[in-house]
Amino acid sequence: METILNDMEIRVLGCLIEKELATPEYYPLTINALTNACNQKSNRHPVLNVEEAEVVRALDSLRFKQLALLSAEGGRVPKYRHILAEKLRLSPAELSILAELLLRGGQTAGELRPRAERMHSFADLPAVEEVLEELLARTPPLVVLLPRQPNRKEPRYAHTFAGQPELSENESDSPELLRQKGSAEIERVARLEEEVASLRAEVAELHRMVEDFRAQFD
Repeated sequence: METILNDMEIRVLGCLIEKELATPEYYPLTINALTNACNQKSNRHPVLNVEEAEVVRALDSLRFKQLALLSAEGGRVPKYRHILAEKLRLSPAELSILAELLLRGGQTAGELRPRAERMHSFADLPAVEEVLEELLARTPPLVVLLPRQPNRKEPRYAHTFAGQPELSENESDSPELLRQKGSAEIERVARLEEEVASLRAEVAELHRMVEDFRAQFD
């Protein structure tokens, strides 16, 4: 995910996705409903106690980053919705997994399946793993695979909406994470090189046009 979000933006975006899938009859959300969703004690980690003003600021930022907008269905009371599905072409299955990661942080596939069931039904654990693989395979990836924790068999997954997740010291040298970081850095450098080459071509073309123009008066 190239656009980096802060913690409040992540909570607001996660709530918008969750409510669209879990309670579509109450979606889009008013500021009051969205604030309550952000402060919800169930299905949240960490549990927050935010003010409406903080939610409004996060919404303004998400709208600027083209991840949310004011809904035309608002009527007299403004209501808001996310546009992540349209922007990134995400399926309901992908959205439900991302919502859980945004609202709870890093989780295993086994943890994600029952928690995401309220938003989208998964036939079995391999179905969840297939969605995670699709999100991992995106360019740039929307999730990353975290190293296994001590005494745990299953690896955890985390979203990349806040950039690369911070790891504890014993996790930081994971070969998988280093591979992912290296791949992301290679892609970033390649994009920059393409942009530089394009700019150089444009400058050369402008220089040629100027020289042709001057030649008309020689």
